[in-house]
Amino acid sequence: MFASSFALASLFGYALSAQPSAPSPIAAPLRELPWAQLNFLHTTDIHGWWGGHLQEPSYSADWGDYISFAKHLQDRADDEGSDLLLIDTGDRVEGNGIYDGSDPKGKFTYDIAKEQRIDLICSGNHELYKRNSSEGEYYHTVPNFEGNYIASNLDIYSPKTGKLEPLAQRYKKFTTKNQGIRILAFGFIFDFTGNANNTVVHTVDNTVKEEWFREALRDKDVDLIIVFGHVDIRSHEYATLFSTIRSAHWDTPIQFFGGHTHIRDYKIFDAKSVALESGRYMETIGFMSIDGLSTGGAMDHPTVPQKSKITFSRRYIDNNLFSLHHHSGKDSKTFPTELGLNVSSHINEARKSLNLGKRYGCAPHDLWVNRRPYPHEESIFSWLENEVLPDQISQSSRMQDGNKALVITNTGGIRFDIFKGAFTRDTTFLVSPFTSGLHYLKSVPYKSASRVLKLLNNEGPILELLSEQNVLLQPPQVLAARTRPHLLSSPDSRFSDPQNGLVQSPLLYNTDPLIPGYTTKDDAGSDGDDTLHASIPFYEVPNCIQAAVNFSPSSSSVQNSQAEGQDEPEAVDLIYNSFIEPWIILALKYLGEDYEAEDAEMFREGISFTEIITAWVRGNWGIEGKTCPE
Repeated sequence: MFASSFALASLFGYALSAQPSAPSPIAAPLRELPWAQLNFLHTTDIHGWWGGHLQEPSYSADWGDYISFAKHLQDRADDEGSDLLLIDTGDRVEGNGIYDGSDPKGKFTYDIAKEQRIDLICSGNHELYKRNSSEGEYYHTVPNFEGNYIASNLDIYSPKTGKLEPLAQRYKKFTTKNQGIRILAFGFIFDFTGNANNTVVHTVDNTVKEEWFREALRDKDVDLIIVFGHVDIRSHEYATLFSTIRSAHWDTPIQFFGGHTHIRDYKIFDAKSVALESGRYMETIGFMSIDGLSTGGAMDHPTVPQKSKITFSRRYIDNNLFSLHHHSGKDSKTFPTELGLNVSSHINEARKSLNLGKRYGCAPHDLWVNRRPYPHEESIFSWLENEVLPDQISQSSRMQDGNKALVITNTGGIRFDIFKGAFTRDTTFLVSPFTSGLHYLKSVPYKSASRVLKLLNNEGPILELLSEQNVLLQPPQVLAARTRPHLLSSPDSRFSDPQNGLVQSPLLYNTDPLIPGYTTKDDAGSDGDDTLHASIPFYEVPNCIQAAVNFSPSSSSVQNSQAEGQDEPEAVDLIYNSFIEPWIILALKYLGEDYEAEDAEMFREGISFTEIITAWVRGNWGIEGKTCPE
């Protein structure tokens, strides 16, 4: 009976990913898709990973493959008389060389994204940090998905008129193609405050009081309400939207789609309302289905009442061709569509034109954001504070003159792991895509400078203010773990490393060990992942880390403020990622130091964190003309 719940697709049915350098997917036991009356495919937090993962077989399919996959599932829906809708909940930019390596940024992104049919699409916070990216939405994404882009609580100062206006329509009412399901849809972003001054994000609490929203909810000829957005599904914002909508529609099913926290998750609000969140970086294609909905009637489908029980089902699909072939019922010959192949080719040409495969060096081992505790020799943050930052910062003229420095950066500025092997131009953007440079304050009293890190990391007024303003200094998935403690591994847990024989196979498939991957636990249980994986560890990291520069080895514990009396200077330069400048200044004020942002200077002509990492790799891991060891 256990065996019947999984399908092991043929080893001979799949081809290499459309990106030539991507690894082949690995055969693994699969759970089937729970197909139903209304079905959804959901993407979120793509962050420019249109080419898929070129060092991870489990996520090696690209956007062109997703286009082919969606086409096959749409054909199935049409053949069976069911419906399929595609949703994207934002953060399509920043985090991959295809976006960040182009000039202008987004040169290829908008043309790649628009080739997929997306029925409901909205903005994330990364589209709003800078004027150029929000205007990219205005000029490209909104018209590319005209009528499907929803901005329920987001305005922009029009680049054409200078007047404040909704970025797109506030909501949408439509009827599905085959079943005739009448849907009312809203598209939100969380209560974001870090946007550039050319956009305005209205809080959800205020938006639900607006007359247009109340008027939309008065429509009773609705079979389903969809709330999709760049919002944590366990957030205050979605709790508010659920209670507000439910008070007006006590019996109407409500389907939420979320994003922002970079995890797989599923929440049950009540018997007729659930929410799905579908990971990050094109690792996951979320699948959602609903059965038992009423229908307003379509040409080939009569009006039917809502069933007494609404059935919601979800699946988190690993984005690789092994999974996509199986779930679409296709093989290497029948799976690719002409459009999908063309988009894959366009992605490959974009990568070539941006020289993303250019190698800067070879990483001797893996370095992890969350798969190792901090500190640890395989933690990417330990590597930064012990090797990269001290080496690179010490080359500045002030350090050469004998000054000492404390260097602080937020862990959220590091976006992805480093894998053993080639470290390329693309890797630099995957690890740290942000262009913000370093700032510094000269000769800050050491007794105060050495206490800033604790204020940024430990409980106190600054953390309360960060929370109130929805400012994120940690990686998004770490923030998510605050409300989902089951995500975290214990500090003394062993690492699941298949090469060391620590991963056990289930009894059904005991010939080969399971590959590590997502083993999601959510409100519906632990059977949501389409692929059966061995679990991987996940550890919390602090808001910020700190490196000490020009201190003697005996005082290496300075980052924990334990070096007093050991090589303790009177003053140090306080260097930091410019993104966290407001919080550095605020921390110093709490410590009695009177600094303003105007007192800070650019460090080394505004060199970015990305450039610092690249320079270190070239100098320490570079092996020109040689092949990286496997």
